[in-house]
Amino acid sequence: MARKQFDFIVFDWDGTLMDSTSTIVRCIQAAARDLGLPIPDKSAASYVIGLGLQDALQAAIPDVDPKYYPRIVERYRHHYLGQDKDLTLFDGVPAMLDDLKQQGYFLAVATGKSRVGLNRALNSTGLLSRFDATRCADETFSKPHPAMLQELTRELGQDLSRTLMIGDTTHDLQMAINAGAGGVGVEFGAHPAEQLRALNPLYCAASIRDLHQWLNDNA
Repeated sequence: MARKQFDFIVFDWDGTLMDSTSTIVRCIQAAARDLGLPIPDKSAASYVIGLGLQDALQAAIPDVDPKYYPRIVERYRHHYLGQDKDLTLFDGVPAMLDDLKQQGYFLAVATGKSRVGLNRALNSTGLLSRFDATRCADETFSKPHPAMLQELTRELGQDLSRTLMIGDTTHDLQMAINAGAGGVGVEFGAHPAEQLRALNPLYCAASIRDLHQWLNDNA
């Protein structure tokens, strides 16, 4: 049976597959606190999730001497690496990915994480074999630049017009728009639903179960 709309489904990681938003926010705030810098509130720290780490920290903690940013990155990593082993996937993620693989979709990850960080996460969750390709922010341009989706489609011989990007931030949805791909938002991550809906995604899912059902019915 012919696909409805898509052959290739690309997922963001943090806040989309892994329940890590609150941990990332706390680690950004702790890094600023360690260095005596202005501590971003939850909204500001959440907004930058999905960007590459240096870009994210510059946006969350702006207007400080540039010499601080490498130190902020170091402190963020110190806090995050002490907690990432305790992070968990959202309920239903492995079953959804297994079902999509069985249906013959190509699957990938496009994330603001570093390659080292994503590999740690894929190994700890046992999801490495579910994905045909992955792309990280330290390997190419950060979201919302379209490069991640462009590179993934070229790598796997896919068509951007039949590619779907799924993520919890406006950075993910804007990347999809910039690349000419479809976009679906998830409402349980970093950005509020109203911000996601303002970019007119094909759908906004309230849970992994909701997302899985929508994909089965529409993708």
